[in-house]
Amino acid sequence: METQQQLENHLLTIQQWEKDQSGLWFWERIGRIPFKILDKLTPKFIQEKISVLIDELVSYVQTGGKYLVSEKSMMRHIQKHTLHSVSTLEDIGQMPIEDMVELSEKLQKNRANIATVQGASAGFGGVFTLALDIPVILGIALKTLQEIAMIHGYDPNEKAERIFIVKCLQFASSDVVGKEAILNELAQHYEKPNAAENMVSQLQGWQEVFFTYRDNFGMKKLFQMIPVAGMIFGAFINKSMIEDIAEAGMMLYRKRRVLERMNEQDNR
Repeated sequence: METQQQLENHLLTIQQWEKDQSGLWFWERIGRIPFKILDKLTPKFIQEKISVLIDELVSYVQTGGKYLVSEKSMMRHIQKHTLHSVSTLEDIGQMPIEDMVELSEKLQKNRANIATVQGASAGFGGVFTLALDIPVILGIALKTLQEIAMIHGYDPNEKAERIFIVKCLQFASSDVVGKEAILNELAQHYEKPNAAENMVSQLQGWQEVFFTYRDNFGMKKLFQMIPVAGMIFGAFINKSMIEDIAEAGMMLYRKRRVLERMNEQDNR
């Protein structure tokens, strides 16, 4: 188990990352043009796909649906890549945080590589294959976040955990104001874990999720529609998207685990 100083160092790293989220790279700014303009530029079929995506997210939160990962498979993967004996999520939750960081970073790299290949494949055919890319990249994103949750000892089979995962997904794609709002919402979860259920109402009928993903997919995916050249855009877009989503999941889940361990030490 980590010392108080080690936990505080982890927390400082996370807090610095949270501060860094106040800036947006140029590529992110491209997607954040006024919605009225984006509505005119974004083809109707992309907007329809994003609407379907939101329905998929609702289904995922409620039941997990087709997006739930295999706990047994992930358990074997974690056991294979750690020196600790783990047979349950509780065992994983007791691993050193450094091991969780290492496993998460390896997972991030692996999933980003998969997303790169997927984006290049979808970009090759331009508009004809782009429609297939949107639900696939959602699946990769949700799977990645669930696996990161399990690496930190949390169970994505629980509805409250799936809500937290969707919040991580939103965070990665939100603007500065959105990120701050989500961090404030998650702060309540850190203090009162049972408050996670209340996040459903904060999603405001999922409208904000729709706007977030239209913002994220809209302009960027337009570049991917260019046949052949779309391979380069598609590979870069999907790679950076999954890297950002994985990073958000890694940091937010690490923060939960760090704060829980700090509370355990305080209560001894």
